Amino acid sequence: MREFFRILRTYVSPYKKNLIWSIILTIFSAIFNIFSFALIIPILQILFGMDNTVYEFMPWDGPGEMKDIVMNNMYFYVTQLIDTVGGSMTLMYLGLFMLTITVLKTACYFGSSAVMVPMRSGIIRDIRIQMYNKLMGLPLKFFSHQKKGDIIARMTGDVSQIESSITSSLDMLIKNPILIMFYFGTLIYTSWQLALFTISVVPLMAWVMSAIGKKLKARSLEAQSRWSEILSQFDETLGGLRIIKAFIAEDKMKERFKNTANIYRNAVNRVEIRQASAHPVSELLGTAMIMIVLWFGGTLILSNSSPIDAPTFIFFMVILYSVLQPLKELSKAGYAIPKGIASIERVNTIMEAVNDITEIDDPVSINGFNDKIEIKGLHFSYDDSHEVLKDINITIPKGKMIALVGQSGSGKSTLVDLIPRYYDIQKGSITIDGVDIRNMRIKELRGYIGNVNQEAILFNDTIFNNITFGVENATMEQVIEAAKIANAHDFIMEKEEGYMTNIGDRGMKLSGGQRQRISIARAILKNPDILILDEATSALDTESEKLVQEALDRLTGTRTTIAIAHRLSTIKNADEICVMHEGRIVERGRHEELIALNGYYKRLNDMQAL
Repeated sequence: MREFFRILRTYVSPYKKNLIWSIILTIFSAIFNIFSFALIIPILQILFGMDNTVYEFMPWDGPGEMKDIVMNNMYFYVTQLIDTVGGSMTLMYLGLFMLTITVLKTACYFGSSAVMVPMRSGIIRDIRIQMYNKLMGLPLKFFSHQKKGDIIARMTGDVSQIESSITSSLDMLIKNPILIMFYFGTLIYTSWQLALFTISVVPLMAWVMSAIGKKLKARSLEAQSRWSEILSQFDETLGGLRIIKAFIAEDKMKERFKNTANIYRNAVNRVEIRQASAHPVSELLGTAMIMIVLWFGGTLILSNSSPIDAPTFIFFMVILYSVLQPLKELSKAGYAIPKGIASIERVNTIMEAVNDITEIDDPVSINGFNDKIEIKGLHFSYDDSHEVLKDINITIPKGKMIALVGQSGSGKSTLVDLIPRYYDIQKGSITIDGVDIRNMRIKELRGYIGNVNQEAILFNDTIFNNITFGVENATMEQVIEAAKIANAHDFIMEKEEGYMTNIGDRGMKLSGGQRQRISIARAILKNPDILILDEATSALDTESEKLVQEALDRLTGTRTTIAIAHRLSTIKNADEICVMHEGRIVERGRHEELIALNGYYKRLNDMQAL
């Protein structure tokens, strides 16, 4: 329950007014309910001739206990009414009065639930927003160790489970303890002996419900984990449909998904069956309690030393029966909360994830990139065991182009990911104009850098919004100019809606070359001082590569550029080419110099020429 109360402390604060109003209305609902049932005693005692006592009015501030004064005067007013209008009309007036009290009671009860609705929905909204903001702030290292489907499952399924299990229980947890407290107070006031006997039965009910609830949490945790596996498989299927169809693996994937779905179904069945036991178990325990109290109270009344009379005992039983409903609802919350806590624990793995890409307290501002990027003695590993980069030293003067070439897995992409601080280095330094990037404000650092990747990452939005992504207040004229430089304007204007054309999920309505030119236009509009090209043309056909390369030449002409390339023809004119192998720079120089060395670069060049 510690996680549950932590959720309350964290998210309930903005909704204190709703909480206070719910408590006030619940108190009034309990008072009206008790008062309406209190009319049962005079109705039974006087109207049906069970009490022949002649009542006299007692001053409210007179001697004696308030309980006795209230009961006496209630009987007095009822007898006066009988003498005035008769028994039948008195019964009708009392019934109308009870109806009025019941209307007030139900209105307060409804109001106490209604004011909780904005609180419940608001808490879930706040959790989703905070979770999304947390994901935006986490480093790439976190996502490399997580399945995308599992993250989506926590963002959707687990948060929804919190909504259905935790926030829906808030109403029960706030209202029902108040009702139980007032009802039990009335029971003690009516007959402390019977109330004490009743209270002695309650711990048994609490123990049974607690035992079932503990099992429910474990089952729920397993079910949510299985749901993550379903989403992960679904995500993999959508991303790999082309390969699945190419290798005629549809039946294999269907069988795999069916097995996962069956495992999830079995886990859910165990949870739902255990949760379904909440109502019958609480019903059984409540009925047992009523029967035990009825036996005990009836025995007292039949004896000569009963502390209460029969009408008062009936009132006691009516209030006791009223206690059962909030007790049942509280038991439902007791079953639902462990299920939600399992989801809270899964959500907390994201909310409590540590972001090791942090800023110093007083970051340095360089006020523009003016000199050079310098990488000195750089070492890096993802898991602190195997070094991916070893003793890297590169100087990149402003306005120059440095190319990184080498086999896949040699560390090229890792190296360029370290410059914008997607990861932090373990040893060595990267400086811009003499300032270590770890001492800079992260937003300022990344503001100097533009990226064009091998896979053009676009969003399900219009061409205009994709080009202006991350650039505030860009005009249509600026977007068109950037598109023209990127060789994209012509194919955009061929679209029926031009720049307002929606390009679909990941830009799938465009060809590979078109997507890449849109991403180049985006980089041009950002106008970064430092440009990182990560194999920007390697996945394109010859014609698209020519158009993209022309756009890249315009983009890199006046910028400091770090280019990763497999096609050596695209970086022949680089000011320096660094050849990487197994995390080290094994050769460096211009194209002609490296050819003359007759080493690793020469072999790469000869293989591509062949």
